[in-house]
Amino acid sequence: MVVHLILLISQNLFHSESFHAGSIPGHKVINRDRENASRNLFNDYFADNPLFPETMFRRRYQMSRPLFLRIYEAIQSHDNYFVQRRDGVGKLGLSGLQKITAVFRMLAYGLPADSTDEYIKIGESTTIESMKRFCRAVVEVFSSRYLRSPDANDVARLLNIGERRGFPGMLGSLDCMHWKWKNCPTAWGGQYAGRSGSPTIILEVVADYDLWIWHAYFGLPGSNNDINVLEASHLFANLAEGTAPPANYVINGKNYNMGYYLADGIYPKWSTLVQTIHDPRGPKKKLFAKKQEACRKDVERAFGVLQSRFAIVAGPARFWSKRVLHDIMTTCIIMHNMIIEDERDVDAPIEERVEDPTVEVEMASDNDARFQEFLARHRQIKNREAHIELRNALIEHLWFEFTNSEN
Repeated sequence: MVVHLILLISQNLFHSESFHAGSIPGHKVINRDRENASRNLFNDYFADNPLFPETMFRRRYQMSRPLFLRIYEAIQSHDNYFVQRRDGVGKLGLSGLQKITAVFRMLAYGLPADSTDEYIKIGESTTIESMKRFCRAVVEVFSSRYLRSPDANDVARLLNIGERRGFPGMLGSLDCMHWKWKNCPTAWGGQYAGRSGSPTIILEVVADYDLWIWHAYFGLPGSNNDINVLEASHLFANLAEGTAPPANYVINGKNYNMGYYLADGIYPKWSTLVQTIHDPRGPKKKLFAKKQEACRKDVERAFGVLQSRFAIVAGPARFWSKRVLHDIMTTCIIMHNMIIEDERDVDAPIEERVEDPTVEVEMASDNDARFQEFLARHRQIKNREAHIELRNALIEHLWFEFTNSEN
């Protein structure tokens, strides 16, 4: 019986190894001539005297050549999947430029994976794998710098811009957008279908005057509204933990030490969110509403520029995994900020205010109480998560000690 079982296991191992190591029956091998495709790609865009000039490179890659090469070198150093290697017979495989160019064509043009085969000579499955690994690498390498919370210097600059635009204490504009999920599982359709009737995933963003995205929270189902997303996001995490940089400014002779964001009418009336005035009466309130709505369009412009640069987030998402979609969206935001850093003019004039629009805004009487309740709930959740993590670590340690003592 034991011998029979051993023979059966060995046969299964043999068949599994032959299945993975051997060729697939009926699979047709296409000689794509990837070596010539790699040379043509290099001569077209990356040689000392490339065929296509910088302007065409900028249009097709959505960024300058030096910035692209900086990303390319960082990704190669982080993940050797993008390093060109030879196969078992000594034939050169796909170059890193081919794999990353295929990814950029999908990101910038919203193309399906198999459409990159004609010029870059790369298969559909390899393109999809390149997309997943590239986005994961970008998130791991660049998120700490290009998707961070504002530090003290950033806050000082944002406050200066806000004051020059007529809103002292403004740190940016807050809003949400929906990304249609074409391949949403049927079982999740009702949960992710919002008012459009199609499954979507929500992105919450805070953007400034330069369209730099300082805060991004992505992943909640499209059936939620902006208030639900705000309750779940980490926008006020630093404020709740007491680690937010100071934001000191003066309005009408009164000192404030907490910045605010411009938002639309659905958001709660908190001291950290300034809305427009519904049905303004009088010249002052009309001017305030006009200026608030004009400055709040920063986040709308950021959404528009993000979707025009990376058409993949403008069209329907074709991937199945939420984790992959999260990496794609985060990668697009990170590279959007990198492009802004590479191209913006820090000495460009800022829209000056014509007249001080600061007026008394009608707010709920329990405004501060509700906001403090929100911060208290946030602290409780964080403490509960830390307690659970500590408890799990203790249980794991005790189990390890118990098993060692038994041995």
